[in-house]
Amino acid sequence: MAIILEIASWGLLIVGSVMLIIGGIGINRLPDVFSRMHAVGIIDTMGACTILIGLMLQAGLTIVTIKLALIVVFLLFTSPTATHALARAAVNAGVLPRLDSANEQKNEIKNEGESPSKT
Repeated sequence: MAIILEIASWGLLIVGSVMLIIGGIGINRLPDVFSRMHAVGIIDTMGACTILIGLMLQAGLTIVTIKLALIVVFLLFTSPTATHALARAAVNAGVLPRLDSANEQKNEIKNEGESPSKT
């Protein structure tokens, strides 16, 4: 039974670490603040929670497990709230989402076909 918990624990630690690495790559690679927040808001919450659950399996039934569980609950409430607050602050500051290149090309083609309006 102990070997199964050990394997599950290390599996969760590795999966959580990979999630956090993917989130870090997302911060560097994604084009605008909104897509970066979307990627990191989801990935960091799930990655950190997965790592903490893996640590809870390693700790066994102790006070440390209770503390780690409380940290997981705290993360589940605060991380999405912080992401929402950052997105709301960006919108209030006038930051607009970046359109993807396919939409930009469609808008350019549509604008080229229109005749200039006379005022």
